[in-house]
Amino acid sequence: MRLQDQLQRTHATKGILSTIPHRVRIEFLCRCADILLAMESKILKSNAKDLELARNLNLSTSMLERLELNPKKLENMAESLRQIAEFPDPLNKILSGFSNYCGLKIEKVSVPLGVVAVIYESRPNVTSDVVALCFKSGNACVLKGGKEAQNSNEAIMEVFYEALNAFNLPKDSMVLLPAMKDREELKEILGAKGLIDLVIPRGGEGLINFVSENAKIPVIKQDKGVCHIFAHHTCKVESAISVIVNAKTSRPSVCNACETLLVDSVFAREFLPLVAKALCEKGTLLKGCAKSCVLLAESGIACVEIPFSEYHREYGENILNLRVVEGLQGALEHISIFSSGHSEAILSEDYSVIEEFLNAVDCACVYANASTRFSDGGEFGYGAEVGISTAKIHARGPMGVESLTSYKYKIRGDYQTR
Repeated sequence: MRLQDQLQRTHATKGILSTIPHRVRIEFLCRCADILLAMESKILKSNAKDLELARNLNLSTSMLERLELNPKKLENMAESLRQIAEFPDPLNKILSGFSNYCGLKIEKVSVPLGVVAVIYESRPNVTSDVVALCFKSGNACVLKGGKEAQNSNEAIMEVFYEALNAFNLPKDSMVLLPAMKDREELKEILGAKGLIDLVIPRGGEGLINFVSENAKIPVIKQDKGVCHIFAHHTCKVESAISVIVNAKTSRPSVCNACETLLVDSVFAREFLPLVAKALCEKGTLLKGCAKSCVLLAESGIACVEIPFSEYHREYGENILNLRVVEGLQGALEHISIFSSGHSEAILSEDYSVIEEFLNAVDCACVYANASTRFSDGGEFGYGAEVGISTAKIHARGPMGVESLTSYKYKIRGDYQTR
């Protein structure tokens, strides 16, 4: 089927999805969770094919980590489906209401966005998360995954197609498109004005930039995650080291992993060797400014010196940049230059310093004394997310079902004229 024909058919399902009773949406997603677990063997076999192809293509360790599924991940996906099912209905909520000077009764009511397109790479669990969040919020969805995960994505979509058939709902309401051979194929999607209401790209910097530059429809970006942690000299040292090690090494491939550690110069000589030793025990490669390298060399710890411009990089690997800064102002200056607007954190016991950091840093998620790894729809209680928005318009941070709604005004009158 031609893409335009498919998009027209998907667009036509909007009216059906937006009027499905909430009780039915709950039952549908719970049924999907059961089917997903029942299809575990088939999904894992499909994923094994993708992993074999990915290894033959010499994809990076981080890409393989994002691509791999296992029974535990499938259990988590099913649990996310159940959590999303049980959320309150995000539709038809009266957000506000008032009467104007001439007696018009005006209500602001939540409604679906319409058709949401998500373009993503590697992670097949995104398929399940996006479909569930879109269905819960009454939206049709169009998915375009990377070729490295196509077999896995197709197997996961069979879960939802089986449920759609059981509930007598249109299959065209949730569509997985063929894997793209190159990014030029995306232009037809990005130009589908009137058929797609929103596109969300999730992936590397190249994909994000391509979508942003070529889209003729609204875009919400999940930009790269250049996340920082600033260790202030008042922090609890052992606890701070634990947070830093978690933020970098628990899953280095994800966008909420820490990429740069900023260390207050007041205690850098004492603190840096301690945190570096803990990181090296986890296999972290350290890179940093000249001062960081000198201080670590005194303790016999290797650190590769990097130029200032290198702090823009998102590694997605177990690599951490270090920089010694002059107190809070030095940290804020660095973050203002290099932050991608995703997640930033401070480790400190000084309340005034913490509050200044929380107020001054301009990004989606700002933490005090916690790991950046909490920037996640599941951790925020949303069950999952369609992306972590680094934009400021419409949605910011982890995007759950509420972020997939808009609103309209319902106005009731008594034949008033103006």
